[in-house]
Amino acid sequence: MNGAEVLDVARDGIWTLLLVASPLMVVALVVGVAISLVQALTQIQEMTLVFVPKIIAIFVALLVALPFMGDLLNGYMGRIASRIISG
Repeated sequence: MNGAEVLDVARDGIWTLLLVASPLMVVALVVGVAISLVQALTQIQEMTLVFVPKIIAIFVALLVALPFMGDLLNGYMGRIASRIISG
C-alpha cells in the first residue's frame, strides 16, 4: 500500500465512524437540550437529572439504529476485505 491508499482507508474509516455514531449523538444532544430547557423553566438545578433520560433515550436509539449501524460497518469491512484480497 502506498500513502494515498492508506489515507483513503483512513478517510473511509473516519467517515464510517461519523455515520455510525451520529444517530446516538443527535439523540443525546436533543434529550440534553430538552432536559436543560425543562430545568431552566422549572428552576430545578439537579445535575444528575439528565443522566437517566439520556441513557434510556440512547438505548432506545441504539435499538432502532442498530440495523443501520451494522449495515454501515458490514460495508466498511467488505471494502477493507476487498482491498486486502486485491493486494
